[in-house]
Amino acid sequence: MRPRERFLKVLGGEMPDRVPVTLFIQDTGHFLNQMYPDVDAWEFEALQLKVIELQKQLGADVFVRMLFCTDDSHHWLFGGVDIDHSTEEWRIETAERWKNEQTLLRRSTITTPGGVLTQEMSIFEGRKGTWMMACTEKPVKGPGDLEIAMKYEPRMPADWPARAKQRVSRIRAALGDDGILGVWSPYGPYNTISLLIDHSEVYSLFLTDPEYFKQLMEFSIDRSVDYLRAIDAAGVDVHCIGGNVGGGFLGERFFDEHILPFEKRYMDIVQENGTAGCYHNCGEIMNLVNSYKKLGARWVEPFSPYPLGDADLAKAKAVVGGAYVITGGIDQVNVLQKGSLDDVKRLTEETIKIGKAGGGFVLQSADFLEYGTPIENIAAYVETAMQYADY
Repeated sequence: MRPRERFLKVLGGEMPDRVPVTLFIQDTGHFLNQMYPDVDAWEFEALQLKVIELQKQLGADVFVRMLFCTDDSHHWLFGGVDIDHSTEEWRIETAERWKNEQTLLRRSTITTPGGVLTQEMSIFEGRKGTWMMACTEKPVKGPGDLEIAMKYEPRMPADWPARAKQRVSRIRAALGDDGILGVWSPYGPYNTISLLIDHSEVYSLFLTDPEYFKQLMEFSIDRSVDYLRAIDAAGVDVHCIGGNVGGGFLGERFFDEHILPFEKRYMDIVQENGTAGCYHNCGEIMNLVNSYKKLGARWVEPFSPYPLGDADLAKAKAVVGGAYVITGGIDQVNVLQKGSLDDVKRLTEETIKIGKAGGGFVLQSADFLEYGTPIENIAAYVETAMQYADY
């Protein structure tokens, strides 16, 4: 069975020949920069091709996740409102300055007929070739700012779907049947509002101002749908949907009452054409294992073990009962990066034996591989997993 068919069998609720064994490799910086230091960190397509090449060389089932699907419009991933596209009613002025040798600040002022919004993006180079981006001053400071964004923020540019399809098509052609192609599609609405408003409000707003919270969640869905559908039409296998902000520490009752209705509505749109949604919660997850059955996502990841998360894989398998595919993660920091070969082999064997019972399981590194991870550990992980992967 080829890797692509193997993944699709699992996502379809069927039993493949063996457990898919894959790696979470970020397509910019980090481990990829360690392995290919001479590839330009801004040549995203070249880097995505290297993600495929590296996994094939290691003998893994390839899962390539495109972070940069096109060249702009990533406000729904890194935060803030759209500062790429000016219109007559959305006039953008951006000034850049270096905070220090590693951090570039981009401060934008957006002038509209209804008022002015301001935001600041920070672009941080933690090490050469590894960049991190975040909205460090959020644009929505209150209901008035939200009204401005709702009324005047530009919709998806008309040429965006064609550009997305072109880039996805090239990566898909390179991938062939060696695995599946995912894109980091617009986040779930709760993650998205955390990119628009100050974090001090995120975990209380549904109690202190439920109407404002509802408007934010609905706006987060509305502004994402066009991009989501364009990515889907480009021909991806999986939509990777960020859902970590509403992590397990929020609790099942609060999540189900205040967050789940919006996340489910969005997940229904994500999967409306049959493309799987992979809901990503890289923190505490056990309190929400049952909630995710109601969410309806076909795939939930990464069930990070302690101390990165709180996953109890055996318990999760029992609760989920095949309602969605579980990704059981091998700790990418304490095991794959810092552990001995014996640690890697032992924990890989333990994890795959627990996870594969009854199917509905994918084995991978819990989150993206870190810079400084010994390639010998990665090779041992893949080799050990393959010894115990057969059904």
